[in-house]
Amino acid sequence: MKKISIFAGSVFVVMLAGCAQNVQRYGSVIGVKEDMLEKYKELHANPWPLVNKQIKESNIQNFSIYLSQFPDGRYYLFSYFEYTGDDFKADMAKMAADPTTQKWWKETDTYQIPFEDRPAGQWWKPMEEVYHLD
Repeated sequence: MKKISIFAGSVFVVMLAGCAQNVQRYGSVIGVKEDMLEKYKELHANPWPLVNKQIKESNIQNFSIYLSQFPDGRYYLFSYFEYTGDDFKADMAKMAADPTTQKWWKETDTYQIPFEDRPAGQWWKPMEEVYHLD
């Protein structure tokens, strides 16, 4: 099977056996409270099934969250996911309206420290993709 990737920033088209699929990659970062690290990891080791279902229904795949302590002594979370839908804003609005997802976010938000300079209306700070190898 031949695979061809055409890149345009963080959006690319993958052609597999004649099928085209738009994939948008997203990375973001947020602080996490040191005293909440174990609880945060426990929660994500056993995610709520309906939250995972909603993520998939919102056309998100390959979703990962990484944790690292930086030289400033603080802990940070890095999120990465791929979006495969046709209307990101609509899919994110649908996810945000889901009652189970709202409860999940209410729980996880208490563990996180958002950056002051993040864009209005966003909890995690977006990151610019500067390199990708497929």
